[in-house]
Amino acid sequence: MTRITAVHGALAPHRRTQSEITDMVARTCLPEGTDRAVLDRLHRSAKVGSRHMTLPLERYAELDGFGASNDVFITAATDLGAEAVQGALHKAGLSASDVDLLIFTSVTGIATPSVDARLVGRLGLRPDVKRLPLFGLGCAGGAAGLARMHDYLLGRPEHVAVLLAVELCSLTFQRNDASMANLVASGLFGDGAAAVAACGANRAVRPEQSAGPTIVDTRSHLYPDTGRVMGWDIKDTGFQVVLDPKVPDVVRRYLADDVEGFLGDHGIKPKDVTAWVCHPGGPKVLEAVTEALDLPDGALDVTWRHLADVGNLSSASVLHVLRDTLSQRRPPPGTPGVLLAMGPGFACELVLLRW
Repeated sequence: MTRITAVHGALAPHRRTQSEITDMVARTCLPEGTDRAVLDRLHRSAKVGSRHMTLPLERYAELDGFGASNDVFITAATDLGAEAVQGALHKAGLSASDVDLLIFTSVTGIATPSVDARLVGRLGLRPDVKRLPLFGLGCAGGAAGLARMHDYLLGRPEHVAVLLAVELCSLTFQRNDASMANLVASGLFGDGAAAVAACGANRAVRPEQSAGPTIVDTRSHLYPDTGRVMGWDIKDTGFQVVLDPKVPDVVRRYLADDVEGFLGDHGIKPKDVTAWVCHPGGPKVLEAVTEALDLPDGALDVTWRHLADVGNLSSASVLHVLRDTLSQRRPPPGTPGVLLAMGPGFACELVLLRW
């Protein structure tokens, strides 16, 4: 099995309260004279207290088109990604030269050479390190990245792999767009990164590196006729969010069967799971997850706290929740856990953990 040896999160430098961000959105999205009551209600209902942003609030109005936003993404994602990877390697007691595979996932900017390539020389990774940049997975990217890392380490059990997720959601913000999807997204998403270091089963680890969970198995499920539930429309102004209010309904329809079937293949029932590491898709999505899986009170407390503290960091969020679960509510050793996230496709990614 794959051993997770460290998880490290990093956040963009500019922290702002939800009310400050709401005021900025009102100025830049709503037509002059428009009643902002709907915007205020949407942002309050997100249950986000504050978020971290890549730029000072006043700079967002200066970004002129997709190219300008994406240039900021490349620089900032490389900086924040370096911080996250260095933190994970330090926690794991590994050096940059130990890394055999670097996976990078993001859905909020593009770069060629990719961000992972830009980090090789900067961090001192070996020139023969394998790289796997992933794009388009959205909020499911952290879970899917863990799954692909596990696949690799099953075939190379003596290797070390690092997964890096960087999402600078504020750079996708669409000015002069008063659509419901844009207003909802502008109240929910923040900027951050996370890195996970993991070792294959045959890689010798020190006792302090064996405290993390193992990955037992993974599963993906792409749902039919849901291609317009979540994603981007690519415009001259950049990434315009597609966000259907039916997302919670899709969760209620499919998630329970997915989870029960996945666990059942390992002789496990949902009641046996001691920690649910769930992506913070928003209050209505979390309520749908709780309802669909019939979770006990408090099962998603770590996820709710993350949502309130920093908002939804897309692919990086579920990795932050994993880090916080290990540091704040570490489950009993040997018990099963489930890490789950959903994203564009519409798809669900499940990872079975053993604490």
